[in-house]
This record gives sequence, structure tokens and C-alpha cells, in this order.
Amino acid sequence: MTNDKLRILALGGLGEIGRNMMVLEHGDDLLIIDAGLMFPENDMLGVDIILPDMTYVFDNAERVRGIIITHGHEDHIGALPYLMAKVDAPIYATALTLGLIGVKLPEAQVRHADMRTVAPGDERVIGPFRVVFFHVSHSIPDGVGMAIYTPVGLIVHSGDFKFDHSPVDRRRTDFAKLAELGGEGVLLLLSDSTNAEQAGYTPSESVLGETLARIIYEAPGRVIVASFASNLSRIQQVIDASVRCGRRVSIVGRSMVRNVNVARKLGYLDVDDEVLLPVQQIENLPANRVTILCTGSQGEPTSALVRMGQEQYRSVSVGVGDTVIVSATAIPGNEEFVNRTLDDLFRLGADVYYDEVLDVHVSGHASQEEQKMLLNLIRPRFFVPIHGEYRHLVWHRKLALQCGIPQENICVMETGGVLELDTDSIQVTARMRKGLYYVDGNGVAELEQAIQRERMSLAHNGVLVATVIVDRYSGTLMGEPQIQSRGFLYTAETNGLDQSIREEIAQVVAGGGTRSELTKRLETALCRLALAKTGRRPLVIPILLKL
Repeated sequence: MTNDKLRILALGGLGEIGRNMMVLEHGDDLLIIDAGLMFPENDMLGVDIILPDMTYVFDNAERVRGIIITHGHEDHIGALPYLMAKVDAPIYATALTLGLIGVKLPEAQVRHADMRTVAPGDERVIGPFRVVFFHVSHSIPDGVGMAIYTPVGLIVHSGDFKFDHSPVDRRRTDFAKLAELGGEGVLLLLSDSTNAEQAGYTPSESVLGETLARIIYEAPGRVIVASFASNLSRIQQVIDASVRCGRRVSIVGRSMVRNVNVARKLGYLDVDDEVLLPVQQIENLPANRVTILCTGSQGEPTSALVRMGQEQYRSVSVGVGDTVIVSATAIPGNEEFVNRTLDDLFRLGADVYYDEVLDVHVSGHASQEEQKMLLNLIRPRFFVPIHGEYRHLVWHRKLALQCGIPQENICVMETGGVLELDTDSIQVTARMRKGLYYVDGNGVAELEQAIQRERMSLAHNGVLVATVIVDRYSGTLMGEPQIQSRGFLYTAETNGLDQSIREEIAQVVAGGGTRSELTKRLETALCRLALAKTGRRPLVIPILLKL
């Protein structure tokens, strides 16, 4: 060990849910941990997904020695296609995680990636870092945490974890390895904070299976279960319960179909071919012999469950006698979409179960007692809570204090923070530019507040376009100005206001001026008129032609 500084750059996932990405930097070497996406907030109109600000990584791409992915959830792998477009470095992940990555990269036109399989217990040397992987339980199989031996000391990264003593895949978090690491002397623990508000222990995934099995057994007709496409343990339990009840299972939704195929191929999902039912054949069986597994637990507008609720899914019509289970909690920001979907399903006459009325979901993240157990097993000198909104990080700090870690040895930092660590000290020394990069259609760009303000204005007030033709010699109007509006005028307002607009235009043009002067005066006059007549502020676009 040396006293050289190790830098830890939080590029995403601290003070927010999603887009998890962290960089360890020592000398000329960078090691990336995770590269995930985040769903946009309700006021980010037109934005598809949010990415980490990877500017620093792109500027130092030749220094990246490797990319470690802890597990296969989108908030940990979703930004990989955008990262790999500019960074050529090996990806280290478990078999299932690489399988999910492997179908994602070609879809994003990433033709080549150096993907290296690791398993719990494996050791890899990546630049100056020696990384040992250990298994952790989560809501997707094959999750790992890491012991990272750095030039300044041992760092433990928990990954997303829970202490499930009876997991569906029978693979428990590796307590023995955690205790062994604690005995070695851990300099820094980086630990998942998502459930730091929740007292007690997170229930086992297998306990949920009993509830799902009872609902499926008692359902008089079809059962429709919406869950995260990557929650393979949940998918396995639904399939097992359906088979016991004599039901066949139809997989619906592009990401759900893709993940199920990958998991079956790699042996992480046990389902016979004769159990699966093509969605086109659902109507060929009695309703009480069909279960449908689908996407849409977050109310995504194009997902299968949402389209079913809106009666726009051609192969499945939801109605009286159907039972719908939404087996997920809403990601912050998605609550409105989820509630709207639930209402749609109730209107169609279905029996709908969701977490607020029945325990049909359990978290994949550790609650307070498990987080304290990890702290006591590892006994780190320094502690940094990761993966969670700011209040989660603060709650996790309180738990660390209860476990005896001195306050000066705990750092709560947010996305964009830069932490420096050596054998004797830890501190947040700088703050990188906290850019919000987003995917909007085919483009990737930094989120511009001006664009969002314009979109918000259009959404709330609409647009008014006035096309005005002026004689270039006499400066008089040529013909009637053409008035067009979208999302601004109600039908009853159109005729009267159109005439007022034309009169205002005629008055402005009569005042004369250059083309730019007239355009500016027209915009100001029409904005004032629209506000006076309607109380609304549309985006006004005057188009002035001099002929």
C-alpha cells in the first residue's frame, strides 16, 4: 500500500434513483463500476431516458482499464450502449448479466465488445486494481458485490443486495466472504442505500411466492401479472404457481420476451416448452387455464399492460373475470402513470391487486437491520452510502453512526461529487459538472433548460402562428394574414380572436419598419393580445414575408 490518493467519481446514482455509475481513478488508470440509465421526471417532456454525465470518461477513454457490471437491471446496464460507442474496454460481469448485455448492444449498433465472464469467487486484475467477486441476493439472479484491492487499501462495494435467507434460486448472499473481508481490514465500504428508510428486514422473495400462488389458484379466469422484465425470480414463481394450477403461460412485451429467452438459454429460468403459450393462441384455451406475464408495471405508455388497459392490445382484451397483479412498486416519478393504468383496468371490470392493497411485491434491497448487519460484518474504517435519493443516503449515515463509525469517517456525496481517499483520510474534494444527458429520439444531448421551458410552454399554452405578407415597396399588407394555432384556442374562441389578431397585425404593419423590427413588434403585440383575451401565454411565431 502507498499513501497515493485514490479518487472516486460519482457519475450517477447518488442522490437519485437510477443511472448508477462510479469511477475509481488511481494514477493513469480508471475502473468503471456500472453504467445505468434513469427514467425521466414528469416535467422532462419528450425525454426517453436520462444517462450519466460521461464527459470525463469520454475525455479519458484511453485510460479506462475495465468496466464492471454488478447485475443486469437497466439502472446498471442501460447506459452501456452509449458508453461503449466511445470507450473500448473489457466488460466484466456474470453470465446472466452478460447475456442481457449481449442482446442490448447489437440493438444499439455496438458490433464489438470484449465481454469477460466472472463468477462469485473469481479474481481479476484490472490495471492497478485486484477485484474479487462475491455473490449477493437481489431481485435478479447473478448479482455480485466486489472486494477491490487498491493501492491505498481494500474497498468493498456491496452492489444492490439484500440478506434473503430463502431466495428463489437458493443462492444466498455470501456471509462467509463478508466476514472474511471484515477480518482483513476494510478501508472503505460503499453500500446500497435504497431501503435505508425501511425498518427491520426486507421480506424474502419466496414468501411472496405464497401470495402469488394463492391469487392464481383462486382466480376464476385469466391471470395477468405485470412485473419488471428483469425480475426473473418473480417470473419463475409465477410460472411455477401457474403450472401447479394447470395453466399455460404467455410471455408478452418485447423486453420480457427477450429476458426470458436469455435466462432460459443460460439456465436461470426453468420452464418447459409445452408450458409456454404464444399470445396469438390465448383465445384457444379456457380463461382459467391461462396466465399472462407482461411488461407495464411502471405505466410505460407503450407497454403491454398499459395498452391492455386502454383496449389497444390486439391479442388480449381485459374484462370481467380477469385478475391483474401489478407486482412492483412505482419508481419515483412514475406514480401518476401507474395509478392511471390501475384505474383503466378497474374500469374494464378486472380484479386488480397491487402493493398498496396486498403484498404482491417485495423489494430486492436491504432494509435497516440488513444494512447494519453488513456494516458490522465489514467493519470499515470509512463509509460512503451509495444508490439512493439524498434522504436515503442520510438515513444510511445514521445507521453507520449507530454501528460505531465516527461521523468524520462518513461521507455523504451526490452525483457529480469527487472523493479522495488514502490510508488515513477521506474527503469530498471537488464537484464535477452535474450534467443531465438524455436520449430524445435518436439523439443524445445535454438537457437544455431552454428547450424544456419551450416544451412546457407548448404543453400548457399551445402555439400561435401568424403568417403576414407585406408589399416590399409600399409597406402595406398583401391579403389577409393567415392565423394558425395548435393547443391554444378553443373552438368557441377561434372566430372572434382571429379577427382581433388580424386587426392588431394591421396596426403593427401600418407603423412601418424593417423586417426584423416588424417581426419583433408583431411577436410582442400578439403575446400581449393573447394574454389579454384568453389569460394564456402561447408560443407566438410571426412569419413575415416581404414580396
